[in-house]
Amino acid sequence: MERGFPSVFIHTMSLPRFACICLLACHAWADEPLPDTKIEALPRSAARPTDTPAKVELGRLLFFDPILSATRDVACATCHHPKFGWADARPTPLGVHASGIGPQRRLVKATGLPPLRRNTPTILNAAFNGIASDKPFDPQSAPMFWDNRVQSLEAQALVPVRQREEMRGDVCSEAEAVPEMIGRLKSIPEYLLRFDGDITANKVADALAAFERTLITPDAPFDRFMRGDKTAMTPAQQHGMEVFQKAGCALCHNGPMLSDSKLHAIGLTDSTTNRSEFRTPTLRNLKHTAPYMHHGGHRSLEEVIAFYDRLMDQAAETLDGGDDGTGPPLDPLLRRMNLLPEDHADLLAFLDALNSDDYDKAVPPRVPSGLPVW
Repeated sequence: MERGFPSVFIHTMSLPRFACICLLACHAWADEPLPDTKIEALPRSAARPTDTPAKVELGRLLFFDPILSATRDVACATCHHPKFGWADARPTPLGVHASGIGPQRRLVKATGLPPLRRNTPTILNAAFNGIASDKPFDPQSAPMFWDNRVQSLEAQALVPVRQREEMRGDVCSEAEAVPEMIGRLKSIPEYLLRFDGDITANKVADALAAFERTLITPDAPFDRFMRGDKTAMTPAQQHGMEVFQKAGCALCHNGPMLSDSKLHAIGLTDSTTNRSEFRTPTLRNLKHTAPYMHHGGHRSLEEVIAFYDRLMDQAAETLDGGDDGTGPPLDPLLRRMNLLPEDHADLLAFLDALNSDDYDKAVPPRVPSGLPVW
């Protein structure tokens, strides 16, 4: 991102906002270094040396098998389905005691469980969470969930199995959930064979993670363009990429994932935990993964961009003392952004270059438990 502003920006932005930005340039930018705003292509593979075809196929079967849930009616794929970009196309998900997938999923009986409050993130490219430009990437430190509460695909894999409202229900305690899942798997001859007779929680998590590492989209138009194919992005998309940088979007949406994987406050609070900081989501494959934000409150990208445009005004008011301080906190980086109404169409063009339809959408025709495949 450039620290100076071209004259065309000065003429098109409002004087109050420009004054705030000038003040910021003289003070905040002088005091604090800017984040690395480099954006680049994804690696072509996320596979690890131990990810054999047999382990990946085992992970796929486990991912689609409701036997992992204590209630036997929820699979990982229930909320992360290829039909919906490996998410669920719902504002927030429905776990145990519901039927169907995607927007058609409905509760089939009263549960008394608290509703899930956070939007289901896609697992497309989740293997690259935490990757940054010009830094070593450690998959074991990859942050997961909206609050970064665990690291690595392996650590994430069995968390939903233990969660009451997701895959456990009231069938067993949290402490019993994984051991009982292992017992169910051991009762199925095909799983015993595929695990070579030794089924453990770590091996289940390893298989699921191996499968998830195949769900990547490293050849979007943006990736091809960044690797040297200058025809891969349209002129409008290329201009949109320039606007993306100049508006300050890359302050948080940077690196190969177009995400710094850090927690930021953008004026939204979790209604359950009162949390106000959430991980920067990737901007990849947004075409397939609506609705957006941690609460699933925006149905379109136009709504998201309009939300950030309003947020810039709110951040500017905070800077010049016009905010009363009673609202949710805002990340200081928001005060360094300058998103203008005339930027919206350009940003949408660039975001479209981050989409790819070329990813694994295969659903196994059956699973070893014999339960219905989602």
